[in-house]
Amino acid sequence: MSGSSNGCPSNNEPPVRTVIKGITWGHSRGITPLLAAAQRFSELHPGVTVQWDKRSLQQFADYPIERLTEEYDLLIIDHPWVGRAAALGCVLPLEQHLSTEYLKDQAENSVGYSHHSYQYDGHQWALAIDAATPAASYRPDLLQAACIAVPTTWQEVLDLARKGKVAVPGIPIDLLMNFYMFCIAHGARPFQNENEVVDEETGVKALHTMRELYSLVDPSFFQCNPIAVAERMSASDEYWYCPFAYGYSNYSREGYARRRLSYADLVYMEGGSRLRSTIGGTGLAVSATSAHQDLSLQFLEMILAPRFQSTFYTEHGGQPGHRQAWLNEKANRLTHNFFYTLLPAMERGYMRPRYDGYLYFQDHAGQPLQDYLSGSSGERAVLGSMNALYRESRTINILS
Repeated sequence: MSGSSNGCPSNNEPPVRTVIKGITWGHSRGITPLLAAAQRFSELHPGVTVQWDKRSLQQFADYPIERLTEEYDLLIIDHPWVGRAAALGCVLPLEQHLSTEYLKDQAENSVGYSHHSYQYDGHQWALAIDAATPAASYRPDLLQAACIAVPTTWQEVLDLARKGKVAVPGIPIDLLMNFYMFCIAHGARPFQNENEVVDEETGVKALHTMRELYSLVDPSFFQCNPIAVAERMSASDEYWYCPFAYGYSNYSREGYARRRLSYADLVYMEGGSRLRSTIGGTGLAVSATSAHQDLSLQFLEMILAPRFQSTFYTEHGGQPGHRQAWLNEKANRLTHNFFYTLLPAMERGYMRPRYDGYLYFQDHAGQPLQDYLSGSSGERAVLGSMNALYRESRTINILS
């Protein structure tokens, strides 16, 4: 029977008339909830398809945002890109397109600085769809079998590393994020002036602390990002604990990997303060040249709404950017309290610079750190190289 005879829609789906294109990163945390949301959006908007492409984590960090906005309507971006976006005007200033009430809710429910990290030069260039910061992870089954407690102090981390049971990411970008963390631990936030990343005394202390750990771990971790570390820890029984890597709630869920990971807050340093890590996460932006801005904004509003973030988005593998989701009982039951546990670390998190040119520094400054930790350079040479890169990044022509 035809649906038209009783007022119901026909079973024959209408031909696709509009395709909205989005770009994200290739891990389950980055792509799976977007694909699920795209399907739901198409059900609510017959004739509209939201098509998501994916790229590697490194491409996600490196590829110029202005080139992506020429091809895509929706973009998942890192917050350090907003300086470039502001300089070029290549994504929409969302406060000009979304209601005051909607944006107020997003701001009041920011997970740490996640929402605010996409504000720059007086505009809101993206909304925090995903929130993350480095935190500790561990294999509860292996620690329990060895009668070892989850480390709570830096000395306990080093003791476990001496047993060969610590995994930690060591690619240049993660070393740089960790360098910021240890500068703060030694009393100085980075980038307080335009001449040096941090004062020499603090920088040397941070480098020494990093070397304490990295001299004790397998050199193969210099090839590992946080995903690779989580995969190694969950796939084999060789490594029991990671002191800091960007958290992935996927690995805390039953059935995602061979063995489930648990997560913990960062450890206390000498003097009694916990480490403050460098926030990551992602934001959702809309291209300023999109031919489908209205529909793209509707998709953004749907997927970032608090109820959707707390339920559908999280249930499909997402790591939401809305605070209500982090406090949601069902979301925490699904992830063995991942969100409850790591919210304090998110609230303490340090926000990186976002000036146009910063990404040049970020792309290059981790290599001197890796060279140092591999034993091929000294502290002052590392800091000198980083400071030179920093000064150069402040002079890059935004239109080059």
